[in-house]
Amino acid sequence: MQSSMTRNVYLQDIPLDEAWRRLTDALKAIGRWQPLEGEEIPVAEALGRVTAQPIWARVSSPAYHASAMDGYAVRAGDTATANDTHPLQLKLGMQAQYVDTGDPLPGWADAVIMIEHVQPIGDDTIEIRAPIAPWTAVRPLGEDMVATELVLPANHVLRPVDLGALAGSGHATLNVRRKPRVAVIPTGTELITVEQAAQSGVKPGDIIEYNSIVLAAQVEQWGGAATRYPIVIDDFEQIKAAVQDAASKYDLILINAGSSAGSEDFTARVVQELGTLLVHGIAVRPGHPVILGTIKTQKSDIPIVGVPGYPVSAALTGEIFVEPLIARWLGVPGRQKPMLSGTITRKLLSPMGEDEWVRVTVGRVGDRIVAAPLSRGAGVITSLVRADGIVRIPRFSEGVNTGEEVTIELYTDPAEIDRTIVHIGSHDLTLDLLAQHLAEMTGDAPTPDRSARRRFVSAHAGSLGGLIALRRGEAHLAGSHLLDPETGDYNLTYIERYLPNVPVVVVTLLRREQGLIVAPGNPKNITSLSDLARPEVRFVNRQRGAGTRVLL
Repeated sequence: MQSSMTRNVYLQDIPLDEAWRRLTDALKAIGRWQPLEGEEIPVAEALGRVTAQPIWARVSSPAYHASAMDGYAVRAGDTATANDTHPLQLKLGMQAQYVDTGDPLPGWADAVIMIEHVQPIGDDTIEIRAPIAPWTAVRPLGEDMVATELVLPANHVLRPVDLGALAGSGHATLNVRRKPRVAVIPTGTELITVEQAAQSGVKPGDIIEYNSIVLAAQVEQWGGAATRYPIVIDDFEQIKAAVQDAASKYDLILINAGSSAGSEDFTARVVQELGTLLVHGIAVRPGHPVILGTIKTQKSDIPIVGVPGYPVSAALTGEIFVEPLIARWLGVPGRQKPMLSGTITRKLLSPMGEDEWVRVTVGRVGDRIVAAPLSRGAGVITSLVRADGIVRIPRFSEGVNTGEEVTIELYTDPAEIDRTIVHIGSHDLTLDLLAQHLAEMTGDAPTPDRSARRRFVSAHAGSLGGLIALRRGEAHLAGSHLLDPETGDYNLTYIERYLPNVPVVVVTLLRREQGLIVAPGNPKNITSLSDLARPEVRFVNRQRGAGTRVLL
């Protein structure tokens, strides 16, 4: 038995806003709160980067009076008498000169006649049948921008069109914010790499390390430059050495796992020995054992975040702490996710004193937006994959009641919500195939038509839970396989009982076989359902309301 003296404890369990205050104060004290310095890079490589200073035009665009189309440059005053009954002839070289689009106008010209409106007469004369106004079909000097004009302000995220404006204003290079350099250090003796898992499989006790992949991708998405370190085993000195190495090279360290209170959770001790431990334990769920601190170096202190090992906790810690910090260093506003109001489809209990982030799927059913909670486990990363958004339950609340209005922070494009089909009820793999089929629908137009595509989201609540969701108007369809033991009918009895005034259509989606999973070798010699009643047989059943439970 591990002695309690060798285990760690939480140093704090503080509110999120207090944790941020401590981190902010520390970063200000060590000079790490202001935007990073700039670096000069080629314009062609600047997409998505952030301007570090205002950018002024070096040249005008165009830099001369330019023809806007193919035709003949003329003096507008020379064309005043031209009409259909008295065509006007102009001599080439003296009264007219051929120009292509973009060519400079001769100094004496102030207009261009489109080539389609000109009739050649011999080799040196053209004929026109209408006058032309001054500056017709001419791009005057500086039409786009004038030298010394502001092209882009500082702290602007560069788009493709911005690169064109920069090049057009005479810039081959520009000064952009340096990308924050972030080290991601995964720790854990039980971890194996994705490559090891692919080559040798996963043995009992092995855990595939992918949090560093997620964290590094988040950093890159938010504008930083991430470096993933090799896995470090649960050894104090090795973890300490990795942190010291990263502190000398990077602006921020993310050390994953080892932040809890276990006997092999060394992160807090490493931070204490190498710098200052600001926070250990935040009143949030998931993500409770977050560590915030600073590491001393010869040049200056740098921040470190101890990221919890559970995948959902790790990803949300990145969103809560790392994303705003990178935005601050780049000098840009923090990303604001779209917000939406909706009703929760299931009662959620939440511990008093902790802010909780609940993953939800979202859809429009009738005139209501509904949010169906997904698994709340901190280790279920697929709940983030499937999530359309997050509902935050405040720490002074004990939860949310069924049908209560909540604010949803969306991950999904709001336009997708109206194209979402919401299923609540019993699950089957066929529903996954249906979701894939709907996702591939793009219509018959030559280009993909997003409006033709439908999203299919599913919340697994059991057969009875699906019928109740239909009754409350929280779903478009419900998967159900409820057997009436008295009549032998499926579903109809329950539909009449739970949906007496709801117009529904009953569709047979599929027929399937159900059975029992037994231990290897079937040591209890279970051959029929009646064997489950034997006193020495322990049976794990489905939840109440599940069709399989009713069947058994």
